Amino acid sequence: MEMKAYFETSSGKGVLSTADGEGRVDAAIYAKPHVMDDGTLAFIMRDRLTHKNLTENPYAAYLFVEDGPGYRGIRLFLKKVREDADPELIRKMTRRSLTPEEDEAKGPKFLVYFELEKSLDLIGSGVPAIG
Repeated sequence: MEMKAYFETSSGKGVLSTADGEGRVDAAIYAKPHVMDDGTLAFIMRDRLTHKNLTENPYAAYLFVEDGPGYRGIRLFLKKVREDADPELIRKMTRRSLTPEEDEAKGPKFLVYFELEKSLDLIGSGVPAIG
């Protein structure tokens, strides 16, 4: 299955893990990524610890656990390639709606793009997952 189709048809929970320049790790709940036409994956994020870590270290891992019985899902190994702060683009891509006042109060948003370096099944010792 293709990555875009996988995320369009799967429901579950995701965790994005990053590390700062000294290797201190953080993990945060994140929605499913946006799969772009060029194959990059993009996440909308605020200027918090995950975004700060990515300014120091471009590598991240995203773990997606599918809803349902058992342990199904994928692990994605990512490298940041660019980011965009265009508010109109971010507004179009935002899935969750807040009032403009609530959104502004939470601070600026960034659209951060990653290239997929490797994809593995959720459980296992290196079986390639979808690409």
